[in-house]
This record gives sequence, structure tokens and C-alpha cells, in this order.
Amino acid sequence: MKIITISREFGSGGRTIAKEVANQLGIAFYDKELIKKTAQKSGFAPSFIEENDEYNQTKWNFANNTQFSHAMGGMSANDYHYVMQRSVILELAKKNPV
Repeated sequence: MKIITISREFGSGGRTIAKEVANQLGIAFYDKELIKKTAQKSGFAPSFIEENDEYNQTKWNFANNTQFSHAMGGMSANDYHYVMQRSVILELAKKNPV
């Protein structure tokens, strides 16, 4: 199982670099597709996944609400998002390098 992740900041060219690395290595590249797949698996809106990934982690503090926390096994929204995204990445990597 091979997984390459590239962290990036606005204006760094990380997305372009990641696409080129994937192309050069002949492996699958996931960016926005990962957001869509994580949203489907978690039940969160794609906009939540995207903003929670890239921006202010504390903006979505609604997870302290007992109803949401209980539905996510007692995890915060940030923790649940991480678990779901990790699961999606591992599922993809079991099929092919990513």
C-alpha cells in the first residue's frame, strides 16, 4: 500500500506539484474527489469537508452539541472527519497506490 500526501498552503503550487508527481509515478491523484468521497462516507456536506480541511478548524464547533457528538460515537466533528477521511484514503490505497 503506497500513499503519498503533499501538504500545501495557498499559493505554494502544491496541487500542481502533486498532480505532476502522480503523473510521473503513474499513480492516482485525488484532491477534490477525496472531499466528495469523504462527504459521502461521513454524511457531512462537501463544503464542511473542504473548509474543515483547509481553513479554520474551530469554525465548526457545533460538534459540542450532544446530538451531533452522540451520532458520531462521542467524537468531535473534527475527529470524525479525520477518521472518515483516513478510512477513504486507506480504501483507495488498498486498490492502487495513491
